[in-house]
Amino acid sequence: MTDLSNKQIRHLRALAHAMKPVVIIGDKGVSQGVIDEINNSLEIHELIKVKIRAEEREDRQEMIDLIVKKTGASYIQRVGHIVTLFKRNKEAKIALPK
Repeated sequence: MTDLSNKQIRHLRALAHAMKPVVIIGDKGVSQGVIDEINNSLEIHELIKVKIRAEEREDRQEMIDLIVKKTGASYIQRVGHIVTLFKRNKEAKIALPK
């Protein structure tokens, strides 16, 4: 997980605004397969959205915390059932402001 400044987080939020979720987590929750898929998507895109289909807010937050811990991604924001994650690749694809 990288330390991002507020300016960088705002920039990533703006970039993510028009994006659609690339991973959808269903009733079975966060499995190793889901973590692998999120890691693959982060490696390809760096910035992704994940939709979590859990009714309870606490359940969604637990899943988000688990995903962030297992993937090493940076939590950018959560809006309802959608969480935005960022993970810098060796070859940066997204230019971040200083």
